[in-house]
Amino acid sequence: MRKPLTNAQCVLLTMLWAALCFIVITSSTRIDGPLIVTIIISGALVFIPIGKSINSRKK
Repeated sequence: MRKPLTNAQCVLLTMLWAALCFIVITSSTRIDGPLIVTIIISGALVFIPIGKSINSRKK
């Protein structure tokens, strides 16, 4: 099994995801449904492993 992510890694991943979302939202001509769904799915792909890592550290 993998080692849990450190706090610094969690913060860095969150900041990178937020920066990419900011770039995508500001560069798009309009914000429509597929863009919102893509951002939500990407957030799930980022934050589910971070949450699991934080929960495994608590045990």
